Amino acid sequence: MSESKSFISGCKGLTLTTDEKAFFADERPWGFILFGRNIGEANQISDLVASLRDSIGNPNAPVLIDQEGGRVQRIRPPIVSAYPNGAAIGAVYAADAEKGLRAAWLMSRLHAFDLTRFGISIDCLPVLDVLTEGTSEAIGNRAYGRDPLAVAALGAAAAQGLKAGGMLPVMKHMPGHGRAVVDSHHKLPVVEASFEELAVSDFVPFTAMKDEVMGMSAHIVFTAIDPDRPATTSPVVVEQVIRGHMGFDGLLMSDDVSMNALAGDMTQRARNIMDAGLDLVLHCHGIMDEMIAVAGVVPELSGDRLRRAERAMAAFTPADDADEMALRAEFAEIFASA
Repeated sequence: MSESKSFISGCKGLTLTTDEKAFFADERPWGFILFGRNIGEANQISDLVASLRDSIGNPNAPVLIDQEGGRVQRIRPPIVSAYPNGAAIGAVYAADAEKGLRAAWLMSRLHAFDLTRFGISIDCLPVLDVLTEGTSEAIGNRAYGRDPLAVAALGAAAAQGLKAGGMLPVMKHMPGHGRAVVDSHHKLPVVEASFEELAVSDFVPFTAMKDEVMGMSAHIVFTAIDPDRPATTSPVVVEQVIRGHMGFDGLLMSDDVSMNALAGDMTQRARNIMDAGLDLVLHCHGIMDEMIAVAGVVPELSGDRLRRAERAMAAFTPADDADEMALRAEFAEIFASA
């Protein structure tokens, strides 16, 4: 069996096509990610997850999803409950810190009940971006709030809830997306804050959670650090800030390589991400020509990339024996009285 390659891939629809199966078998992505277009009904989700793993012959291949709550919740009612966004969790915390931390933990633990039923193993949560004046709606109410220490505390609770349920979290978006005033899906955000300003605000939650095993980069230019390249393609940001200042030695994946904040064609984007020192290119859209371009550039996992990937896989622990219905009732009560 060949080693996995340094990318995570999406797929186009509710089931895998013959071409997708052949592509995955040949190119062996490290893992997969699901989006709303991949969600039909419960049995279909389980079947798709199993098919993705079967395509590369790895029953433990990571399968990721963005299941935050609010508008970023890929699996929705009636399959699973609707959950509040990060801002709502932050509001509970602002009124009662202990209750807010419990709410963050509970919501993640409930996500884990939902997602592990389908075989999904990684939730791209928590959002550790610190809100500022003018924060783009691309983040907006996905964030917990403006206080970096509160964001760090709530993020840690959310991560612990996922791990208690047998899943793993992904911190996003390193080194901080809160100052972006344009949507990186469409344009390249430029942040002109000084390093000192960033270090006492935006960087704080990620530094506090540096021992988590996975993180996701931000497609944002920080002019004080690297005026020419967004964090995702900047070896300066990766080495000096994420690995250096923050001390994060976990598996670092890009935000979606398809987003228009990044320059160049798909081949150039993937090459720039690898050259910056990230571990994995994340390609989400399931567009075959783009997937082929990414796979043609990324290497097999080796060296530090392989070490970090193996460390992430070794971090999974069995789910606790929590009473799901009791936790759901407790979570509902917090928001009934909020």
